Amino acid sequence: MDDAPAKGRNGTRTTGVMSAIRARVAGRALGPGDRLPSIRGLAATMGVSPSTVVEAYDRLAAEGLIRARRGSGFYVSPSVMPPLALTDAEPRRDRAVDPFWVSRQSLDADESVLKPGCGWLPPDWMPEDALRRAARALARTDASVLTNYGSTSGSPALRRLLLKRLAEDEIETSVNQLMLTGSGTQATDLICRFLLRPGDTVLVDDPCYFNFRALLRAHQARIISVPYTPSGPDIARFEQVLGSERPRLYITNSALHNPTGATMSLQTAHRLLTAAAAHDLTIVEDDIFGDFEPERSPRLAALDGLNRVIRIGSFSKTLSASVRCGYIAGRADWIEQLVDLQVATSFGGPSPVATDIIANVLAGGGYRKHMDELRRRLTRTRRDVARKLQALGIEPWLMPRGGFFLWCRLAGRQDATAMARAALEEDVVLAPGNVFSVSQTAQNFMRFNVAHMSEPRIWDVLRRALKAA
Repeated sequence: MDDAPAKGRNGTRTTGVMSAIRARVAGRALGPGDRLPSIRGLAATMGVSPSTVVEAYDRLAAEGLIRARRGSGFYVSPSVMPPLALTDAEPRRDRAVDPFWVSRQSLDADESVLKPGCGWLPPDWMPEDALRRAARALARTDASVLTNYGSTSGSPALRRLLLKRLAEDEIETSVNQLMLTGSGTQATDLICRFLLRPGDTVLVDDPCYFNFRALLRAHQARIISVPYTPSGPDIARFEQVLGSERPRLYITNSALHNPTGATMSLQTAHRLLTAAAAHDLTIVEDDIFGDFEPERSPRLAALDGLNRVIRIGSFSKTLSASVRCGYIAGRADWIEQLVDLQVATSFGGPSPVATDIIANVLAGGGYRKHMDELRRRLTRTRRDVARKLQALGIEPWLMPRGGFFLWCRLAGRQDATAMARAALEEDVVLAPGNVFSVSQTAQNFMRFNVAHMSEPRIWDVLRRALKAA
């Protein structure tokens, strides 16, 4: 049981133990009727005396949260199950580094708020003309596309196009190994529903995409992390963690990693897959940024043959975050069960309106031209933004091969969280490093979206925020 330090807010060890148990119940890691750890076991885990745990259990029993069974131990009371409060599922964090709060600031901000910390491209960078043409074509199509539910596996036309794109990555698959979902996030959610149970251990990168952490909290998973390097996860540490922690799942980006922009090397990929096979680890490879690469890098799904790697992706970063659709490619027997799970939770696949628009854009030559121009534009913009950041003492951790993120280190002991708070007071949303870090060791890092850095006011705010940090 991996919990908070023994001391609680009032300074007593007993209160610390009680808070840890309440957090486990609130986060549903302990459910009604579940047996609590033994007194000696919990005492050893939390570094307190057995008498402290006895006192904490007695107090929780008096509150009605748990019950004692003579000769058997302590159990969560059957009638106790508060609503799931994700913000209570782990220790309180500064709002500036809380994944839910940061997401809300980016998603709910009005047009006057500048968002160099967000995770998507500005509207004028997207293929607006192609989307409008696809929408006009949609108006002339069969009425069923506008009125019916989506089929359970999603549009056959879009799946055929995706099979061709997977083949370009040397991922040999068939139509029964591919399904469409409502979004890339829903794809991850379905996989977590399928493979995880409350309390299961999941491995992520440190740093990693912060919504992976938010989603895993919703699934009441135990989250552990491995440091990420310019060539992928620290493979020695990765192998060590697999042996000691036995995670059920590993979720990562192998190409243009979010937030670092790094790309996994072929050597790291091979060692990672060897370790995964030895420890029966399933890998979710999120390829949402893959189309931003100038040349395709190794893919875990291709090297593995979709055996223990599940490939997911979507088009929200390259086409439209409004016309949402994701996909899952994996073992045929797992896809069959994931389709049933999608029926149970969404009653069918993604909207036919969305899939028809995306298929229309992908089927023509316009998408490839759009991506070619986007890559060229981003190459120029990354270079220009990096130069301006360096003039402020903000140094890119590396120069990515593609994409729109720069993962940067602040000079000296400057605190990215304090900087983000100061910028928000001037209606500029930043993404401080610790929002991406499970271990909270990225306090002097910041992720910048270079496509949102053209407004001169951002640079004035950054200068002032740096002084506040």
